[in-house]
Amino acid sequence: MSSKRRPGESVKPEKRKKKRKSEETAELCSVIGDEHVKRAVTEAWSRKSACSHGDLELDCHPFPHCIIRNFLSSEAFVENLQRELLALNFHEKSNDLYKFKQSDDLKKRTEPHIAGLRAALFGRFNSWLGEVLGVVLEPTVDISCAKYEYTDVLLCHDDELEGRRVAFILYLVPPWQNSDGGTLDLFTTDSNFQPQSIVKSLVPSLNTLVLFEVSPISFHQVSEVLTQDKCRLSLSGWFHGPSLERPPRHIEAPVPRNPHLPRDETLLLEWVNPVYLDISYQEQIQQEFEDNSEIQLKDFLKEEKFREVSEALRLTQIQWTKRSPPNKRCYERASLDTLPQCVSACWELLHSEAFFLILSNFTGLRLHYLCPADDDEEEDKEQEEEGGKEKQEDVRDGEATGSSTESPSANTSGEKELSTPVCCGELRRWSHGGYTLLHDGEAARAEFALDLVLPFGCADWQQEFGGFTCYVANEEDEELLTVYPEDNSLALVYRDKETLKFVKHVNNKSAAGSSNTSNCRTFYDFSFVYHE
Repeated sequence: MSSKRRPGESVKPEKRKKKRKSEETAELCSVIGDEHVKRAVTEAWSRKSACSHGDLELDCHPFPHCIIRNFLSSEAFVENLQRELLALNFHEKSNDLYKFKQSDDLKKRTEPHIAGLRAALFGRFNSWLGEVLGVVLEPTVDISCAKYEYTDVLLCHDDELEGRRVAFILYLVPPWQNSDGGTLDLFTTDSNFQPQSIVKSLVPSLNTLVLFEVSPISFHQVSEVLTQDKCRLSLSGWFHGPSLERPPRHIEAPVPRNPHLPRDETLLLEWVNPVYLDISYQEQIQQEFEDNSEIQLKDFLKEEKFREVSEALRLTQIQWTKRSPPNKRCYERASLDTLPQCVSACWELLHSEAFFLILSNFTGLRLHYLCPADDDEEEDKEQEEEGGKEKQEDVRDGEATGSSTESPSANTSGEKELSTPVCCGELRRWSHGGYTLLHDGEAARAEFALDLVLPFGCADWQQEFGGFTCYVANEEDEELLTVYPEDNSLALVYRDKETLKFVKHVNNKSAAGSSNTSNCRTFYDFSFVYHE
């Protein structure tokens, strides 16, 4: 069946073809188009020196970074951009390094102001930046939106990833002060290219673009947001190009490990809750541990001993040293030679031969020569039987030699005797700002180990404060286990070579409303690692 158009009737294809919103043009500030400014910035960047022209400021300490205020020339464009961004879907992002909300990748979003800004950044501004750096930047679009709210944070890191050349952040915030947190903190580095201390903090400001060169020394962080009334909204991403040369990564010296101290079972009788010294109960614990690879033993120390150590840990005689570098850890460790007598005695307990033995009974691990693992006993029997058969066959075949009198099981047991159980440990203090991070060196040295944590002083500690230990599979986001600090609860966790751990950042909620005279809640723990 055919149809005809009536006289005077016309088709309006523009209505049918209009599938997406039109793109709004993002006009950049005048300094970007000023050839004199571009030449000055190019020269200063190449010489690693500072320069300032109107709304543009370049500083190369502690590493090259540039601040461009009033980056977008239209206030109306900025307001509309904010409105489009806040209407996006945001996803909670949380791991060892950060906690904030992030949008999906914006490279294909069609909202007119988002699309207009994207076109300007990765078009005209990309060309300007490439000329300043003297490199050809790729047209790769890498941009997303982040919302940081109360207690959100991004801890110390260098942004290095193959192809990233320059990082950028465009702030779209309400009036902001240093006391609100959320500053962009820049770190100095030492001779090993490890971050040391914060030397510059940039307070977020509406319509301000910050960019910096990604390099082995570009360590920075977004400090924890402390205001409960504002949202730190920003657009961020990277311009891609040839990466700067990276020196070999610094490898930390391994933590010294020591065999047990020669202390007998009288130490256990003095310190440990009697219920855990019962052999039949130890067998139950071992069964549960073997099923789950972890267990928490509540009320582990005798009540009077736990109370005595808890009170002594607050004494001023203990010297605490901050552990670093901040791209790996931030907490305080006690100097062992300053510990009060009862705290030192608790340390000796966890390091003692008697404690190695009770850990063997709890876990089935060979942490003492009196507790061989069950599978090794079966293996020894199999080897003895196999050796006996081989010896009989050799005799029948007339091939018996002097060496045949040495059974395989004898060799095996001889080798096992060379393996001495060892441990390393520390006494830690946790308060606002404390954390540990996953890092490449830790992943490379991951091994089978038994972790022990025994906390003190966390009676009013809440999960939302942070400070808990997370176990994760290497190179995966999935959490395998979370261990929360609990007074006098001995946590034992066995991990393999593919399992890593970190302590979640202790946030500002731990300080808010505290009855502590210093207005900061604190807890302590003994942290030990045992190896068969």
